Amino acid sequence: MTTRVLLLRHGLSSFNARRLVQGRDDTSTLTPEGEAMALRTGEALKDLPLHRAYTSPLRRARRTAELVLTVLPSPPSLAVTEQLLEIDLEPWCGLHSTELVRRFPEEQALWRHRPEQLMLRRADGSNYRPIVELHAQATDFWRHLQRENQDGNVLVVAHNCILRCLLLAALGLGPEHFKLLRLDNCSLSVLNLGDPQVDAAGCRPLQLESINSTLHLGGAMARPVGCQRVLLLRHGETDWNRDGRFQGQIDIPLNGRGRGQSTATAELLRETRIDRAYTSALARPRQTAEAVLKHHPGVPLATVRGLIEIGHGDWEGCLESDIAASWPELLARWRSQPHTVAMPGEGGETVQQVWDRSVKALGSIAAGLAPGETALVVAHDAVNKTILCDLLGLTAADIWVVKQGNGGVTVIDYPEGVEGQPVIRCLNLTAHQGGVLDGTAAGAL
Repeated sequence: MTTRVLLLRHGLSSFNARRLVQGRDDTSTLTPEGEAMALRTGEALKDLPLHRAYTSPLRRARRTAELVLTVLPSPPSLAVTEQLLEIDLEPWCGLHSTELVRRFPEEQALWRHRPEQLMLRRADGSNYRPIVELHAQATDFWRHLQRENQDGNVLVVAHNCILRCLLLAALGLGPEHFKLLRLDNCSLSVLNLGDPQVDAAGCRPLQLESINSTLHLGGAMARPVGCQRVLLLRHGETDWNRDGRFQGQIDIPLNGRGRGQSTATAELLRETRIDRAYTSALARPRQTAEAVLKHHPGVPLATVRGLIEIGHGDWEGCLESDIAASWPELLARWRSQPHTVAMPGEGGETVQQVWDRSVKALGSIAAGLAPGETALVVAHDAVNKTILCDLLGLTAADIWVVKQGNGGVTVIDYPEGVEGQPVIRCLNLTAHQGGVLDGTAAGAL
């Protein structure tokens, strides 16, 4: 049994448009553009049956949810819950961003750099930490959602900060990771929950399918503002992906569908700035990168050894059924505790070995970027997963948490420079391949 959770931020609001602090102030309403965004989201979800929907009581979120549901052929009832209220920024509500800097310079700087440490004072004189309180609220709701939904598709419509905290709660991460994520208006993030039996911490097995996808709204991806950016792609489909064979470092080229996926990704990135490009030496990522670079003539493509796929040793070329017959205990451990497995045979690697070289490779690539430059990095499933687990603050035990679809696009920004905290602007965008859900080959890893 699987529960799919779709997190939707509300559409553009009147306060968003005027760059005013919203928090829990309920004065802000959807703009006409925000309403149009909600309707387009409903159209994108029209063929996906929803079993339950939750929303914040604040008008901008509730109106977004109502508009989405009006488009659906069989909409579920809408549950309104205060557990989805936005962050409490009472002393700041209604202030313009420039006025906030002028009146609260120290607090605003802390909000930008270490938001989990920010302390504000309510009208009643009590002090509180907004992000810490919100993270606790999100954790409570996440546990409730897991208990109440054993199967089916669940829509959660709320706000930027509470949804970011929900993602952190789902990943088992604390409020100190709040700055890591960004969520745009009417963006969709998709999480898949497995076994309905929660563990001692109140959690079910999690797969993070995507974060902050706005492709269903049309238009180009958000552009960086003077910061370094990495576009991290997984290669398109191969015959072995389709068949579920362990590829590893065997050089399998793209199949017809994979070439089509690469073309679709190239179209998505046609107007995106690309200054440098990197890939592993294998054909499948190189062919994907070359398709993208057809729209970016003059950008050189470099090969980076650290980006090659995990070495599966004796498992390379095998189906899972073959491995189950010869290495049943090792395969079971690979599925449940991947960080404890060394692939058998010559060339076999551990997840940690892949982690060490892939993270080092990305760091070197990012370090070579000047402010405002963008690097295209096309690699493999395990490589991308270890990079993203590292950025998310996860461990080698968590590689199954992050999904990487064929032709999927992840955007990593460095707003404080490559020595500062990176931001995952979006993760595993595959809607350009058709539909809001990742329908690419399951493959084998």
